[in-house]
Amino acid sequence: MDHGKIAEELFRKGYNCSQSVLMAFGDITGLDEETAAKLASSFGGGIGRMREVCGAVSGAAMVLGIIKGCSDPDDREAKKAHYALVREFADRFRELNGSMICRELLSGVQTTTGGDPEARSAEYYKKRPCPDLVRQAAEILDEMLI
Repeated sequence: MDHGKIAEELFRKGYNCSQSVLMAFGDITGLDEETAAKLASSFGGGIGRMREVCGAVSGAAMVLGIIKGCSDPDDREAKKAHYALVREFADRFRELNGSMICRELLSGVQTTTGGDPEARSAEYYKKRPCPDLVRQAAEILDEMLI
């Protein structure tokens, strides 16, 4: 399954970056679309449009948590291994894009912090790297999970 293509298509349908990545992996996570969309909805725009951690990164972290996460609070080794996996993803994403911070990834794009989400239009998609970022995040996950 081409999770990168699916993530990009979901973003172009209007889902935020985090939703697009998490929803693209429904076949692996077992999450239905509505649950995944709701779970990831807070992380768009760098968490609630605060332009902090890129939503594609947040969505990827959720996928890693569902697939490779730890649930025993006393299992320090599992926690250590999981955090290393998340850092590996972040390092690979930063290597490709120079950052994992939304406002830095959108430098040069006229954006606002907070407020209402922008309307999706052909111009919106033309000026933003987001479709590429969600695709790249999903592709990195595929490489890491296979």
